[in-house]
Amino acid sequence: MFVVTLTFSDNRDRAAELMAGHKDWIQRGFDQGLFLMVGSLQPNRGGAVIAHGTDRDALEAFVGEDPFVVERVVSADILEITPARLDERMAFLAA
Repeated sequence: MFVVTLTFSDNRDRAAELMAGHKDWIQRGFDQGLFLMVGSLQPNRGGAVIAHGTDRDALEAFVGEDPFVVERVVSADILEITPARLDERMAFLAA
């Protein structure tokens, strides 16, 4: 399982012009089964993604396709988590 943080950079003023492409990238992440959740980092710091069912190299490549990353609107940080203990509702993450 991975947590990806997308933290706004100095180019954040370009976010509005790139938002449609960013939303398309998010939708592709869900369509491909990579993303379990996306949301905003508060207060207005950027975004976060929980990803699953992929390896680090593939996820790094996919994150590199985000227009926000390409145009340096955000900096991406990928954290890999190996679950040690899970609530039964999240057992699928242990696979």
